[in-house]
Amino acid sequence: METSITYLKEQFQLNDPDIRSYSPLTLAYIGDGIYELYIRTILIKQGNCQVNKLHKQASRLVKAQAQSEMVQVLEPHFTEEEEAVYKRGRNAKSYTTAKNATTGDYRRATGFEAVMGYLYLTEQYCRMIDLIKMGLEALEDGK
Repeated sequence: METSITYLKEQFQLNDPDIRSYSPLTLAYIGDGIYELYIRTILIKQGNCQVNKLHKQASRLVKAQAQSEMVQVLEPHFTEEEEAVYKRGRNAKSYTTAKNATTGDYRRATGFEAVMGYLYLTEQYCRMIDLIKMGLEALEDGK
């Protein structure tokens, strides 16, 4: 069974890059997008809902503060490689800031997104989903 990523790589003749050479902000860039796509997918698959409500639910889960809270629970469960990626992302010099987040939340969120990007680009989808699930459960418990 061919995955959509395998098909994408074939159709566009994409090589498997050395992810370790990628900037943590590049990893965070793709991680931000894929994390939001997974959140939207989870929300949509829970049942039909008004788009405005979906947007509010998704926004609450993808904002820097939520990602920061999630990563504080997830970090002890990271592998050595994930921890290294997280720290590179968290410590990266970003030229943008979050509109509605503290600097600490924004930096931790960038680290979280870098891990999501790393897992996505290395095709570790099950691991990414497991971490997202663990993080979402922690957010729910913290309500």
